[in-house]
Amino acid sequence: MVECSAVILAAGQSTRMNTLMPKVLHEVCGRPMLEWVLTACRDAGVTKHYVVVGYGKDQIVQRYGKDNDVILVEQPQQRGTGHAVMCCREHLDGFSGLTLVLCGDAPLIRTETVKVLIEKHLQEKSAVTLATAMMANPAGYGRIARDGHGNIQGIIEHNDCTPAQLEIKEINPGYFCFNTPLLLEALSKIKPNNKKNEYYLTDTLHLLLADGHRATAVTAVAEEDAMGVNNRQQLSTAGKIMQQRIQEKLMTDGVTIIDPPNTWIDARAKIGQDTVIEPFTYLHGSIVVGSHCRIGAGCVTTGRDGTAIVLGDGVFIGPGSILNAPVEVAKGTRIAPGSVLGKTERKTGDA
Repeated sequence: MVECSAVILAAGQSTRMNTLMPKVLHEVCGRPMLEWVLTACRDAGVTKHYVVVGYGKDQIVQRYGKDNDVILVEQPQQRGTGHAVMCCREHLDGFSGLTLVLCGDAPLIRTETVKVLIEKHLQEKSAVTLATAMMANPAGYGRIARDGHGNIQGIIEHNDCTPAQLEIKEINPGYFCFNTPLLLEALSKIKPNNKKNEYYLTDTLHLLLADGHRATAVTAVAEEDAMGVNNRQQLSTAGKIMQQRIQEKLMTDGVTIIDPPNTWIDARAKIGQDTVIEPFTYLHGSIVVGSHCRIGAGCVTTGRDGTAIVLGDGVFIGPGSILNAPVEVAKGTRIAPGSVLGKTERKTGDA
């Protein structure tokens, strides 16, 4: 297996989010957006992750600075995606494996898609491979240009498209796999010759093609997966999509969720076979639920960093109960309706 690293773009301020924290730290179903991207890469076999930080970098350092497979790289000025990858040059110099380049604000990324991208790259022996998506409304995304034989000819950023190019439905959602030495060679040649006066990573594709190298584009990204998060509305939409995925996986694994639209389950939750989740339940935080449990309607769990809620097999939690981490409930225990378990924090000034 060829060694694979990833450059994850996470430096943007995102004024449309109207936030004081880095966009990639905003949570989707209990995990920061950046965590979803890291998890997809890790599960696909990526061993080193270069996270490019800028706005709010100290908050990202605090969260991920101790992860052994994460190296945080500062982009002092936001001069485009190509410039962000340039900032990782000293780390990639001498590396002969593959380098993925992905967006840190795309939490709907799937491990399976990353694997397909890497496998296609190796099969085709390409200098660069893209995973693309077909979108009914491609506004804002770079368009994929192909020749009459279906071979990729380039990517045109939305702001640089002609009226005809704006009609193209195949878009670039930001999934790249590069031969690392060729990536670095192409980065040294790109120029900010565009309306934004930025260094576009997509220009490396054009340069590699011009030098006679092979480029491949595989349509492997579902339309909903391609969505990046640039505002609070898109954050909410991503959360709804991810919540549906979480619940579908649990139900496939043998959990009964009586009313999925009126239930919310954290991505960190682990729930055993033949457990029943009643409506209006909100399970937040790291929670481990055994098999053959029943969580009554309107129950709420509140998680805290580094702590968990653990329910043994056959536990019954009465409707309207609240569980505050850390809590451990022994096998077969029945909790009366409306119970409050665990410690609650009292703030200064509370009665």
